[in-house]
Amino acid sequence: MDLPAKYDRLATGMVSGFLLPLVTGLAIFFFSADHPHFSEWIRKITDAGIAVKLVTLCVVPNVLIFMLFNHYDMLKAARGVLGLTIAWAFLVFAIKFLA
Repeated sequence: MDLPAKYDRLATGMVSGFLLPLVTGLAIFFFSADHPHFSEWIRKITDAGIAVKLVTLCVVPNVLIFMLFNHYDMLKAARGVLGLTIAWAFLVFAIKFLA
């Protein structure tokens, strides 16, 4: 069994589609200018009204991993990434319209 076929699972796509935005958000946090505590950083983001933009920015790398899975014909994993990207989009809409 070759490597793409081994990891062509819906769970692989769902895990990567969930973790990649979290890792991207943590990278943005670690590269922020004034290095505040995490709770203070979240408060600053919500006070500035950029939470929706930040979550959207964190989800953008899902497109890259979706394309990677699609390129290697890992369609089940790509379906998992797409499903989680849609879930992240619902989170963005919830933040935008409910908060």
